[in-house]
Amino acid sequence: MSPFLSSEHIDIDTKKQGFVSLVGAGPGDPDLLTVKAFRLIQQADVVVYDRLVSDEIMALVNADAKRIYVGKQLDYHCVPQEQINQILAEQAEQGKHVVRLKGGDPFIFGRGGEELELLAERNINYEVVPGITAAAGCTAYSGIPLTHREHSQSVQFITGHVKKDGENINWASLAKANHTLVFYMGLKQSSVISQKLLEHGLDASTACAIIEKGTTPEQRVFTSSLAELPAVAKDAVSPSLIVIGSVTSLHHKLSWFNQ
Repeated sequence: MSPFLSSEHIDIDTKKQGFVSLVGAGPGDPDLLTVKAFRLIQQADVVVYDRLVSDEIMALVNADAKRIYVGKQLDYHCVPQEQINQILAEQAEQGKHVVRLKGGDPFIFGRGGEELELLAERNINYEVVPGITAAAGCTAYSGIPLTHREHSQSVQFITGHVKKDGENINWASLAKANHTLVFYMGLKQSSVISQKLLEHGLDASTACAIIEKGTTPEQRVFTSSLAELPAVAKDAVSPSLIVIGSVTSLHHKLSWFNQ
């Protein structure tokens, strides 16, 4: 086995002090884990994970590691962020090597920065291991290039957690041609997204795609126009990405996954 993949390759002496590895698990397909992420989840004493980490990835975790789930609970409320921060700090202060495993990339709409702030304040050592963000992984598995010389010269990632009036986003800056928009967690706000972009001048016929459970065997891709987006979104379930821009028109030509 390559020394890079071996669980014997250890960077962190967790016997002397606690340590937190903030690790991106990628968009779902376990083959998209980085080599370092794979190694760390096999070495961890504690793994703190959320609902976007797939069962296939959790199956790769050290069998002896303590597992702490901080995603959706039975009452559908998330574990408060402040409580997650405390869990990481408390486990590390017990001398544990803690892997905080997050879907996608921890620094792209993953609240990773917030989790590190408390660790920094308490002088707990940590590292950040990037992961493939959903926008990159899911579009690649859907045959949708984020940029293309004939379609899009720029791309923008936007949180879909918008207010009902949409006033926390500069929609005028988004509603332009030759540009790709990727909305994370935007399924429930698809009507607001569509309405605001139309109001600010984006053409109603602009091509769109919704990628559901991207990079997994359950992946589905829905295509529509901007005007039809809210209606199509009703057929999709979370987790889903909304991609807006003419690059999505290439999906049917370039699609390769699950063929």
